Amino acid sequence: MKSGNSKKNYEIDMCNGPVLGKMLLFAVPLMCSSVLQLLFNAADVVVVGRFAGNAALAAVGSNSALINLLTNLFIGLSVGVNVLVSRYYGAKQGKNIEEAVHTAMLLSILSGGLIMLAGCLGAEQILNWMKTPEDVLPLSSLYLRIYFLGMIPSMVYNFGSAVLRAVGDTKRPLYYLTAAGIVNVLLNLFFVIVCRLSVAGVGIATVISQTISAALILRCMMQEEGPIRLELRRLRICREKFWKILQIGLPASVQSMVFSFSNVIIQASVNSFGAVVVAGNSAASSIEGFVYVAMNAFYQASLSFTGQNVGAGKNQRINKILYTAQGCVICVGLILGNAAVYFGPQLLSIYTTSPEVVQAGMERLKIIAGTYALCGVMEVIVGSLRGMGCSVIPMISSMVGACGLRLFWIFTFFRTEQFHTLTSLYLTYPVSWIVTAAAHGICFMVIRRRFH
Repeated sequence: MKSGNSKKNYEIDMCNGPVLGKMLLFAVPLMCSSVLQLLFNAADVVVVGRFAGNAALAAVGSNSALINLLTNLFIGLSVGVNVLVSRYYGAKQGKNIEEAVHTAMLLSILSGGLIMLAGCLGAEQILNWMKTPEDVLPLSSLYLRIYFLGMIPSMVYNFGSAVLRAVGDTKRPLYYLTAAGIVNVLLNLFFVIVCRLSVAGVGIATVISQTISAALILRCMMQEEGPIRLELRRLRICREKFWKILQIGLPASVQSMVFSFSNVIIQASVNSFGAVVVAGNSAASSIEGFVYVAMNAFYQASLSFTGQNVGAGKNQRINKILYTAQGCVICVGLILGNAAVYFGPQLLSIYTTSPEVVQAGMERLKIIAGTYALCGVMEVIVGSLRGMGCSVIPMISSMVGACGLRLFWIFTFFRTEQFHTLTSLYLTYPVSWIVTAAAHGICFMVIRRRFH
C-alpha cells in the first residue's frame, strides 16, 4: 500500500512510538482547522452584529442550534468513515480503503442534497416551533434557506476531511480552510457593508466559502497516489462498506442529533427571554464554540489513533491513547474556557456594542465556558469507544445521561417560577456533562476488556 510522497509529508504513524508528540502533531492542525471553520459563522455574527443591528445578530445566531440538528445526522456518518478507513489503514488493506473512500464521497453528495431540501423547505415552520421572536423570524428564515443551499459542498468537505484524518493528515484541510476563510470574511464585509444585504449577504458568503473548501479537498483527493485517491468515475455505494459506515456512524449521528435537539429546546427556552438575551446567548455561544473545537481535536485524535491501532492489532496502546488525550483535553479546556470568562466582556464587545447584550452573554459564559473541560473529558472517552467500534452504547448513555437530564429539567423544574432563570437553564450543561462522562467511563472499562 503505497502513498507516494504524501506519506512523508502529511501522514502520521499512529501505531508505533510515543503517543503525545504524534497526537499533538495530529491535533494542532485539526484544532486550527476547526477554529477557522467556526470563523465562518463567527464572521457572520460579528459583521451583522456590528453593521446590521441586534435583530440581524439574533437572526444569524439563533439558527446555530437548528443548523446543527439538521446537519449532525450526516456529519455523524463521517465518524463511521473515519473509523473504517483508520482500521483498514492500520491493517494495510488498500482495496478496502479504496472502496470505503468512494462509498463515503458519494454518500456525502447524497446526504448534502437531502439536508438542502429539508432545510430550504422546512425553515420557517421549524423556526416557528422554536418560538423565534416575530421581529427576528423573517431574517432568520432567509438566512437559513441560503445557508442550506451550501449543504452539498459542506458535506463533501466534512467527509473528505474524515478520510484524510483517518490516515493522519490534518494539515491540508487546514490550508484549504484558511483560503476559504479569508474569502468568507472579505465577502461578508463586501455583501453587508457595501451591498447592504444584511443576513442574506453573510449567508451567500458562507455558501461560496464552503464551495471553495469542498473544491480544494476534492482536488487534493483526486491527485493522491495512494489508496485514498478519489476517481469520480468510480463513485458508487459498496454495500458492505456502506453498512459498516452506518453501523459505526449512525449511532454517532443519532447521538449528535439528540444532543442538538436538546440544544434546540434550550434555544427555544432562551428565546422566551427576548431579543437582547437571544443576541447575548448567540455571541457567548459563538465564543464557546472556539473552546469546544479546540477540545474536539483530541476527541478526533482518540478516534483515529484508537481506530488505527485496533486495525493493526496493537490493543495494548488503547489505554495510553485515552490517558494522553484526556490530559491534553483537560489542559486545553481549563485554559481556554477560563480565558473566555476572564476576557468575556472584551470578546463579547467584538460582536455587539450593546452593554445589555454583553451582560446577557456573560451570564452564559461564566457557567458554561468555565466548566467546559468536563465536556472535553466526556467526548474523549466517546472517541476511544468509537475507535474500538463501539458506537451504540455511548449513544444510549449520552441520550439518557445528557439529553434526557436536560429535557427533564426544562420540562419540569424550569417551568416553575423559582427556577425559571437563565442561570438555572445554563446549569443543565455542566451537570449533564458530569453524569454522562461517568457513564462513558464505566462503558469504556467494560468494552476495553474485550481487547486483550
